[in-house]
Amino acid sequence: MMSAPFHLAGERLLLDPSGALFWPARHLLVVSDLHLEKGSHFASRGRFVPPYDTRETLARLAPLMRRYSPERVVFLGDSFHDGDGAARMHAADRATLMHLLGNRHVTWVLGNHDPVGPDGLPGEVSLEFRDGPLVFRHEGLPGRDSGFELSGHFHPKASLPTRCGPVTRPCFLADARRVLLPAFGAFTGGLEISAQPIAALFPRGGRAFLLGRDRLHSAPVAPMRHLAAANRMTDAPLQTI
Repeated sequence: MMSAPFHLAGERLLLDPSGALFWPARHLLVVSDLHLEKGSHFASRGRFVPPYDTRETLARLAPLMRRYSPERVVFLGDSFHDGDGAARMHAADRATLMHLLGNRHVTWVLGNHDPVGPDGLPGEVSLEFRDGPLVFRHEGLPGRDSGFELSGHFHPKASLPTRCGPVTRPCFLADARRVLLPAFGAFTGGLEISAQPIAALFPRGGRAFLLGRDRLHSAPVAPMRHLAAANRMTDAPLQTI
């Protein structure tokens, strides 16, 4: 895996091809929108889907813990698909999650799907978390008053032109004020970065980092007022990181 460095508020951050973000100076790992127990949520409402999304998501999280050995983990909201998700976890999955969290400092930022903290799991619960110049929240706030922000919620995805046709992938979207993280969960969809809720956060455009197998693929994003009309990223050459 080859992470991509990105600087925000003078801090060096690493964007990981898994969709996680690591802040080396703070030994801090950030993941967003795991939506654990989404499958069991649907099953409880008569929509039967394979109930393995939690296990797969935790399997994605495990190598990040080994790679970065974070001292703090910040979950940027919608960590569980609903407020009762933590209580529905299979005992083996709960044991895996407890092992991954270990003795680390854990912060659960609340989201719209999980408006209360997860029952029986360690860590602090907060509407938003601040550390140095950075603020961590579930849903980004438009405008400069939002601070230097890391957020999730919108599950951003973007398309890039290639010789074999457009490729659409989950992505980070970043500018000089904020980084929008992709959804980390195995059972999550995506919203095009040209959609109005995302465009409102990036009116001047920015840079997209599409998730690849072992690296990120980066391209500039035009100012969103133009992108909303074109519904496409600029035709600048693809840069592999």
